[in-house]
Amino acid sequence: MFLILFILVGLALFASSIPEIIDLIGTRSKYGGCYKNERGRRHIVVCGHITYESVSHFLKDFLHEDREDVDVEVVFLHRAEPDLEFEGLLKRQHTRVKYFQGSLMNAMDLERAKVHEADACLVLANKYCPDPDAEDAANIMRVISIKNYSDDIRVIIQLMQYHNKAYLLNIPSWDWKQGDDVICLAELKLGFIAQSCLAPGFSTMMANLFAMRSFKTSPDMAAWQNDYLQGTGCEMYTETLSPTFTGMTFSQASELCFVKLKLLLLAIEVKPEDGGDPKISINPRRSKLPTNTVGFFIAQSAEEVKRAWFYCKACHEDVKDENLIKKCKCKHLANKTGATPATPFSAALSKPLLNIKNSVMAKEENGSKPVMNGRLVPIGPNGLVDETYGGYHISYEVKKLMPTNKPADQQKNGKMEVGIADDQAKDFDFAKTEMKYDSTGMFHWTPARSIEDCILDRNQAAMTVLNGHVVVCLFADPDSPLIGLRNLVMPLRASNFHYHELKHVVIVGAVDYLRREWKTLQNLPKISVLNGSPLSRADLRAVNVNLCDMCVILSAKVPSNDDPTLADKEAILASLNIKAMTFGDIITNIESMGDSKDALNNMGDTTVKRPGPIYGTNVPMITELVNDSNVQFLDQDDDDDPDTELYLTQPFACGTAFAVSVLDSLMSTTYFNQNALTLIRSLITGGATPELEIILAEGAGLRGGYSTPDTLSHRDRCRVGQISLSDGPLATFGEGRKYQDLFVASLRNYGMLCIGLYRLRDAALTTVDATSKRYVITNPPFDFGLLPTDQVYVLLPFERKQSRFSFSETEV
Repeated sequence: MFLILFILVGLALFASSIPEIIDLIGTRSKYGGCYKNERGRRHIVVCGHITYESVSHFLKDFLHEDREDVDVEVVFLHRAEPDLEFEGLLKRQHTRVKYFQGSLMNAMDLERAKVHEADACLVLANKYCPDPDAEDAANIMRVISIKNYSDDIRVIIQLMQYHNKAYLLNIPSWDWKQGDDVICLAELKLGFIAQSCLAPGFSTMMANLFAMRSFKTSPDMAAWQNDYLQGTGCEMYTETLSPTFTGMTFSQASELCFVKLKLLLLAIEVKPEDGGDPKISINPRRSKLPTNTVGFFIAQSAEEVKRAWFYCKACHEDVKDENLIKKCKCKHLANKTGATPATPFSAALSKPLLNIKNSVMAKEENGSKPVMNGRLVPIGPNGLVDETYGGYHISYEVKKLMPTNKPADQQKNGKMEVGIADDQAKDFDFAKTEMKYDSTGMFHWTPARSIEDCILDRNQAAMTVLNGHVVVCLFADPDSPLIGLRNLVMPLRASNFHYHELKHVVIVGAVDYLRREWKTLQNLPKISVLNGSPLSRADLRAVNVNLCDMCVILSAKVPSNDDPTLADKEAILASLNIKAMTFGDIITNIESMGDSKDALNNMGDTTVKRPGPIYGTNVPMITELVNDSNVQFLDQDDDDDPDTELYLTQPFACGTAFAVSVLDSLMSTTYFNQNALTLIRSLITGGATPELEIILAEGAGLRGGYSTPDTLSHRDRCRVGQISLSDGPLATFGEGRKYQDLFVASLRNYGMLCIGLYRLRDAALTTVDATSKRYVITNPPFDFGLLPTDQVYVLLPFERKQSRFSFSETEV
């Protein structure tokens, strides 16, 4: 009887506790728990702006089939639970993706995600946020929390605004050399657009290169679409060059790779003799390739690039089919080096990471750098980095505060000695010395000007002979977030241009907004401002929009939360407005003020004597879009479906549209191949350096510097250009010759590296017809037929003789 009573009481108590037990089980999130690495694989933690859209775009690129051996698990950590659509995505990818609910600011949640064991931590930004500075501040706080928890973890962060990069330098454990990196969307977006001002369509080419895509041509598609899609399948890879390449010049190696291996060698990694940080050198000259040089290639897959490591002259010289170039058992290959090849993409993970902040032809030729309080000593505003005092590099500005200890006329090897305060005028004739470049020698510089000195009214603009310039149509409210126009203008002011080659930049927009941006623009030459509206045809005619080399349409306005699709309404209206204009009553032929008659000036140069287009549809234009789907409204003659991916649409293929969403792929690219981002940044920023970023972090803008052999040597770096095959020395290649013939001749005779074509969409035209659109072909096949109307994307070497390469870069 007692047992029965005991059981009944126990059942009653248990029954009364059931609701509480259910509540406890129900409130426990299925996204709690801890990450368990059961397979022994590497994992990365992804956090920040985590939504279905951002995650699906990230995973599509990160887990792409073209990546070799992606044995990395992706762990997402976010405060909110995923919605149903997001849950479906996680279930489909459950073998490679895990999701945990938690906060980056909580050390216990970081422990649950095993952040300290992770290979890297990636922080995604919300590209469509109403307040970019607040978004950046939140993500920087996440980085601080991550670094505080585990100071040696590699962090890759997306930032919206360029000026917020400086705050990352304040984090003690932030170390570029250990792989920490920042992808600044404003810097890269405007840098891509700036390069399109120099070579229309280049933004499309570069965007396709760092995104992982597999092309599938179809007989049902138009011929131009198949050509374009073949180029979209190209990506950037790294691989160690075989011993066969040792001792070759870059030109010889690049020619061998293209002709024999069907690979495009773009750049090499250069290791200084003094053991300093390696640098990336694009299309270098006058240097021999050492053993085990790492090359940067454009190719369709990682498998193709292995040919560069397998190639053996003894075994493969007579091989005609590049697919037969496989690993051989040649003793020469085994004995010449004991090194193992760098695996494409994962190479950066298995060796000491490159200092991302090094740039093309970067300086830093001294092996040891002065350190004070654990930081590099900033380079002085005059760029004199060779002088030392007590083992520290010091600038002229510091030296003139020091006591005189040597006569002013004592100079060794042409260098100024410490202690020139008393006789500085004798050492340096400041009256006759003009600062032409910034202190790093990478950009043209001018003394600060007030914005009032650069403002034109409509009549003044009309009286100014504007031709071959860049028109920036800017929509902004007085309180709109700053977009960082400096990132658009600085690549156009790179010091590897001669001063007369700089394109005048005319900004059409509200002066009240530009006053806030002006502090970052006041030291850059050849800038004018028209206080007007980009929708006003009178203002557009006043700045000769029909004679510009490029019209850039930007908007700094905050998108409305009510209807995101209307975010691009001003940009689309401005684009359609210009296309609807006619210029029959305007001067149609303006001759350039310059009259250079040098060798390559005739290489398709139509900027000197060029008739302006009669119809607005022929004005070269690039429009920045916030919402990808709005690209369908830019071209009225395209057949693109509204659901077509951006890179497949006609405006993007033609280089007339650009959206920040194409930069999403850079997160994956940077993780797998850090060097590729260095190369991309070097190409599009015009040569931003670590010294420059330290200077800009001060907030005082660019500093001028006196020209020294060291700073002037930094001009010797290649730049992007575009050559027409309609006339000039290369015109013979447009008459039915093959792309390989053009590639070899350009490299041998002019040192120019061809990387793609800009072809008329209607290939039936046999003369240059400005009414037709062009499309981008990245790295065409070696036997690709050329047309007289083609334009060629090239990487040009710097020429100290002015006007050597002042040919057309913007012919329509």
